[in-house]
Amino acid sequence: MKIVFSRKGFDSQYGGVPSPVFPDGTAFSLPIPGRSSPTRFRDVRCRYGSLGPLVEHLTHGRVREDDRCHLDPDLETAALARLPGWRPAFGQVASAQGHLARQGVGPGDLFLFFGSFRRVEPAADGTWRYVGRNPAIHRLFGWLQVAEVVAVGNEIASVQAIRPWLSAHPHLHGGPWPSNNTIYISTRTLTIDGGETAVRGGGVFSNTDGQLTLTAPEATTRSHWKLPGWFLPAAGGRPLLSYHGDEGRWRRDGPWVHVHTVGRGQEFVFDIDGIPEAAAWLRGLFV
Repeated sequence: MKIVFSRKGFDSQYGGVPSPVFPDGTAFSLPIPGRSSPTRFRDVRCRYGSLGPLVEHLTHGRVREDDRCHLDPDLETAALARLPGWRPAFGQVASAQGHLARQGVGPGDLFLFFGSFRRVEPAADGTWRYVGRNPAIHRLFGWLQVAEVVAVGNEIASVQAIRPWLSAHPHLHGGPWPSNNTIYISTRTLTIDGGETAVRGGGVFSNTDGQLTLTAPEATTRSHWKLPGWFLPAAGGRPLLSYHGDEGRWRRDGPWVHVHTVGRGQEFVFDIDGIPEAAAWLRGLFV
């Protein structure tokens, strides 16, 4: 199995601010603006209501609730009204999809979506605001285990006809798209190390465990991650985490390893075959 650390949601470039971590410790990734999408921020719901007011408050009106948003990955059943048969899905194109294809990402592999997050709180006037000077961090927010890889290209009408429940997905609107426009559809249940779990094949993490945080506690930048030691590339071998072959990015720290992640690339692929500790780590994410 391969796991893919996939960077998504609001950041300094798209949206301009981090996504929120709410007072109860749960998080919701704000989808980036997308002019060709059929979905508007006000249409999308999280446990605290519509995203419309939330994005207006956090961006000080730079992003409006009637603006269209690129809801991708689309992971949460309750986020929109759904057609029968709906399943979580994720689209990718261009060089990022080329990287996934070259790495052989396909059925059975697991996307772990992360983004830039910062704590928020309700203000006295009912608006949302960021808490003090707490810094933004990289944090996992969702997952999708691949059941099917759909090569869409620009054959949008045919894909919508075969899978009408997928019709609202932003990679089936607008265009023209690059020829490698691709959608990954989730499994119905999550399988880890050959064992089927009671967890859905795709979704948003509801727990608040610190294991979802990637940024090291002592870090001065969100791209400084602290991971279990088995992520460390094998000496003299091929680097296990794609885009991170520079040994200078890695530092052993007892049972942990620190890595300064690259700025380029949306998808970092890691092959866990032959690493028995990986299955326990993955199961721990869903506790």
